[in-house]
Amino acid sequence: MKSGTEARRTGLLYGFGAYGMWGLVPLFWPLLKPAGAIEILAHRMVWSLGFVALALLVVRRWAWIPELLRQPRKLAYLTLAASVITVNWGLYIWAVNAGQVVEASLGYFINPLVTIAMGVLLLGERLRPVQWAAVGVGFAAVVVLAAGSGRLPWISLVLAFSFATYGLIKKKVNIGGLESLAAETAVQFLPALGYLVWLSAAGRSTLTSEGPGHLALLAATGVVTAVPLICFGAAAIRVPLSTLGLLQYLAPAFQFGLGVLYFHEAMPPERWAGFGLVWAALMMLTWDALRTVRRTRAAAAEAAAAAPATGATAALPRPTSGTNPSAEPAGTAPAAAHEPA
Repeated sequence: MKSGTEARRTGLLYGFGAYGMWGLVPLFWPLLKPAGAIEILAHRMVWSLGFVALALLVVRRWAWIPELLRQPRKLAYLTLAASVITVNWGLYIWAVNAGQVVEASLGYFINPLVTIAMGVLLLGERLRPVQWAAVGVGFAAVVVLAAGSGRLPWISLVLAFSFATYGLIKKKVNIGGLESLAAETAVQFLPALGYLVWLSAAGRSTLTSEGPGHLALLAATGVVTAVPLICFGAAAIRVPLSTLGLLQYLAPAFQFGLGVLYFHEAMPPERWAGFGLVWAALMMLTWDALRTVRRTRAAAAEAAAAAPATGATAALPRPTSGTNPSAEPAGTAPAAAHEPA
């Protein structure tokens, strides 16, 4: 059995793998042209279900299905989650293939700030002063970007809000990553398959008209969707959520770097200013989260040291302010509930 240090090291490798793959995914979607964004999205849904079903068959993890079918409330939430993530996936694919990688990356940079705001507005969570300041700086960044470009960064906002909403729904469902993806793609499967059949009947499908290489790439959308999620799940059980919360910034950082350095998207001064404000807000948020984690651990150590010799331990007060409506304890850096693209 692996030691704690070895498990954490393995978990970090899985975490880097997951967020690294999500960060590099903008390189993949353009390979699927001339397929349009909706066709790519439909293939992603169909092939993802096939890949996940195969994975479940290998690990023999089927017991959750009958239990889920007996819970209509969870099924309704998963259907809503599937609808929200469909918007997120589809817009992201379109944005990358339309040359908007930088703006798409901004959506995942500001997602933690949107998640915090939703936690306050929808869940009644209380924030610490630094968290309020971070949200304010994030709002100022959106204003600067809108003023500089003459329009709201709508791609970023829709991606951020849809993913934050998805995380909120997943908090209520509380189901594992692989199982969740299976259930959600099962909801998406029939509409996606129906669209692909219609596209083929209309003579507009690229599945067979662009050669076997194109067909293989379309089928690979299932692998591109599921493998990072499996790596994320492996990381989540081996490293603290606060560590995952820090790793999550790797994906939009890679995406931003690709947009600027590989796709050569424009970065005028006002855009740099907006991104600088977002990064400042995330640094504030991360610093506050790490400080809270250290204080919580110190309080736990003091309580353990002060416990009577009988082994009874003092009850610790729960933190009063949370960072987001995802499943991690309040005060930790926000961790992604699912893949960011």
